[in-house]
Amino acid sequence: MKKLLGVAAAILCLTSTAQASYKASSDTGTELFDYIENRRRTIREQRLTEEQEKLLADIAEAKARLPHEQKEGDPTPAVFEGDDLVYYSGSGEFIATGKVDIIQLDGYRFQSEEASGNVKEQVVRVKDKAHFLQLMPGTPRVTLDGYKTVYNYGTKTGTMGAANGKAGEYYLTGKRFEFYPDHIVVYDGTQTKCGAKSPDYHVSADRMEIWPEQLMKMYNVKFWMKNKVVGTREYLERKFEEAKNPYFPRVGYHTDHGVYLRDSFEIPLRDHLELNVNAYVETKKGIRSNAELEYKNRDMRGWLKYGFYDDSDARWIQKEPSLDIWYGRRIGGLPLSYNLEAEVGHWRQNAISSTHQEYEVKLTHDPIFIKRYMLFLNTGYKITKESAKNVPNGETTIRGWNYDVLLGREFNERFAAYIGYEYNKLNAKNSVFDFDLDDYSRKFKAGASYYLTDKDRVVIGVKMNVDNHSFEDIDYYWYHDLHCSQAVFRWRAKRHKFEVHWEFVPW
Repeated sequence: MKKLLGVAAAILCLTSTAQASYKASSDTGTELFDYIENRRRTIREQRLTEEQEKLLADIAEAKARLPHEQKEGDPTPAVFEGDDLVYYSGSGEFIATGKVDIIQLDGYRFQSEEASGNVKEQVVRVKDKAHFLQLMPGTPRVTLDGYKTVYNYGTKTGTMGAANGKAGEYYLTGKRFEFYPDHIVVYDGTQTKCGAKSPDYHVSADRMEIWPEQLMKMYNVKFWMKNKVVGTREYLERKFEEAKNPYFPRVGYHTDHGVYLRDSFEIPLRDHLELNVNAYVETKKGIRSNAELEYKNRDMRGWLKYGFYDDSDARWIQKEPSLDIWYGRRIGGLPLSYNLEAEVGHWRQNAISSTHQEYEVKLTHDPIFIKRYMLFLNTGYKITKESAKNVPNGETTIRGWNYDVLLGREFNERFAAYIGYEYNKLNAKNSVFDFDLDDYSRKFKAGASYYLTDKDRVVIGVKMNVDNHSFEDIDYYWYHDLHCSQAVFRWRAKRHKFEVHWEFVPW
């Protein structure tokens, strides 16, 4: 289990939080800019480096020069190059010096200044520094610089001493690496998305495993901010290129919360089942937390929830408890997805308590791209029932369609904007609770994002009540890059509320 150790000291030094993806806290439509920033990040992470492109070109050239077509089951050919190459045909031993370059045609490259080995045994040995590159379809891209390497390119097994490099989007270090046909093991390793020489944050583990399924498994894990341990976990599992909850506590200031600290704890119980604990500590209302027993299996997820939850307007609801079940799938080969969700439980907000029931079917279209334009469409039908005995009209049932249309455009690398329209039958006026609801149904949304400098981006998001033509929200953001972290300032002009928080950016 992850334990907070010395969190306060580390927060005072860094005041940062890690996130796998950008996410705004406004409901004015600015999530479109989150989508743009995350898509750009993904493109950066998936773009081939020059040496990876060269490896693919060299492999293609080497395959074209093969004397005969390779058959299934044949050993994977390898190409050896060096300024001075000595080969003993009887024993199969070789010694290569100078610019040694060894390519295995299924996607591996070894480079060094001196190497020896045996062609018959398909073994390569490098006593000094070696450069290793793995670029196989369906596996994480791995680049390493290490020492004392022994590799059998026939069995795809071997070892490397102390090394550093990159696997997928993660920067890695380790005291020992072991190579196997289907995975790589790292001992006494570290990983981070921060590419600095002294990272602002990183995760260390006694043992890391990198699997072809774009999966990283870590054992006996520690979470670091600079040189301070802020948490531990016995086991941690992460998918490459997958948005995930923050590793680290989130800290900031909000007009309604005061100074706050938020952290999440994931406790695996058994296959498909884990306990999630979300802790909220703030200076104005003290400790408010929740716990969720989560089940997930393929297309289905379920949560048994208990505790306090807040929305973007700092309004709280207490679930005592609530059962939430979600099921979602794509519709054949169509660019459409649907999901079904049902939640039943006891809700409490201030003096109001009710048996809350919520049922929804939702249909979402994949983003539609036309040149620099992008269109987002979704609709759904929702039924909400309340049974509150201590308020007038506490027995209510609200049912109806809701839909959301958002059109955005990237004008260039610096400037993007959007307009949108949203309708939701349920609102704070016809509902027993006002949690996560506006008091009007028809909403017009618009916003713009502009990079003032490479490190500074400003955003404005507005929301209008269509029925009375009044602006209900005007939110201003300033994102400022701080090395591998980012400070986010938010001013809600219509509500006169201010928030500032820090997050590690997923470079």
